[in-house]
Amino acid sequence: MDRLENLKNIIMYLMADEHVSHRIPSSLEERQKMMRALMNVWSSESIQACLEGRVATNEDEVNVWEPRPIAEDFLTMQDAELQMQREDKGVVEVHDEGLTIWQGDITRLKLDAIVNAANAQALGCWAPLHNCIDNCIHSAAGIQLRKECADKMQGRLLATGDAFITKGYNLPAKHVIHTVGPIIPDGVPTKEQEEQLAQCYRSCLDLAEQNGLESIAFCCISTGVFHFPNELAARIAIETVKSYPRHALKTIVFNVFLDKDRDIYQQLLGA
Repeated sequence: MDRLENLKNIIMYLMADEHVSHRIPSSLEERQKMMRALMNVWSSESIQACLEGRVATNEDEVNVWEPRPIAEDFLTMQDAELQMQREDKGVVEVHDEGLTIWQGDITRLKLDAIVNAANAQALGCWAPLHNCIDNCIHSAAGIQLRKECADKMQGRLLATGDAFITKGYNLPAKHVIHTVGPIIPDGVPTKEQEEQLAQCYRSCLDLAEQNGLESIAFCCISTGVFHFPNELAARIAIETVKSYPRHALKTIVFNVFLDKDRDIYQQLLGA
């Protein structure tokens, strides 16, 4: 397969679908970047802003997205490229049982499930090329993931602390469990918000057990742009997981991306 030609065809399909017209770059890296941008777009205006090097503003967004059928020939092209990207990044298998820490890109982990820190609409991040975990997971899984999320949510909002499970599609992980953590604008959570964060972990564990999963990786839910204090979030995560009555689950991975989160988890777990 000619990878550059395949990417060109993917981009042309997505541009036609989103009513966008833009020059297709020549390099593999730039075509991959353009493909990802087009996969996570709220409107033709926001993708145009991204491709022109501008930041999409609220005026560029449309708060409606209707799930639509996906052409099989497009999925064949998209899946081939995403599976090559998966191999390029390298798949990581975790065999340790119990609680463990792994630092890096969660989309590389080959487990029964990875946890996505979603927003209330649970349809993925709509900022093209945004580096949040929601965008990264949807970009690596493929547009089928957003379609399944839309079918499951049916226009509803996901309550803080709730979760639901989908397939993993082109991810090494078999499933994605989506949960919405509390947003802490001032960085000082209330006791209610601390309980909501704990409920995120319980909801994900419930779904894992109900589906007979043996391994799961948690991201640092609600830290980052949701501003939950990192150390307190880690304490809640560890205490909640340790006190949960597990049966099927054997491997629990705390996936960290930042060095400071790695240091916090290592200290709390005595690793």
